[in-house]
Amino acid sequence: MPVPVPASLLRRLGAMFYDSMLLVAVFLIGTALFLPFTHGEAIGGALLRGLHRLTLLALTTGFYGLFWTRSGQTLGMAAWRLRIEREDGGRLTWRDTVVRLAAATLSLIALGIGFLWILFDPDDLAWHDRLSRTRVVLVPKRK
Repeated sequence: MPVPVPASLLRRLGAMFYDSMLLVAVFLIGTALFLPFTHGEAIGGALLRGLHRLTLLALTTGFYGLFWTRSGQTLGMAAWRLRIEREDGGRLTWRDTVVRLAAATLSLIALGIGFLWILFDPDDLAWHDRLSRTRVVLVPKRK
């Protein structure tokens, strides 16, 4: 079995950009479901605002979880020929997904240093790859 080639930072960022466009569309639909309760106004009130944030968190987890646990690829990852897998090469579980998303949040909060770490890591892993025991690999071209 060939050794997986780690994904470069540039490819990862490309896939993240594609997926962010899809996720924004999902967020718009999710937010639109709240508008009947706010009479079309911005989401106000602590309770409704909190519920909205939980909904966006659930949509994010569901978006990545469905893709990662089924095929190991989001649509953006497929376009950039990337796949996510566990260290042992297996598919992610829902638990892996939640741990990875939480760890990726840490990578972002630290001004993106967790992502830039790929440039210095001997195995081309980001902080969240190491923390979640996952890796993003390049999918070979089909002949």
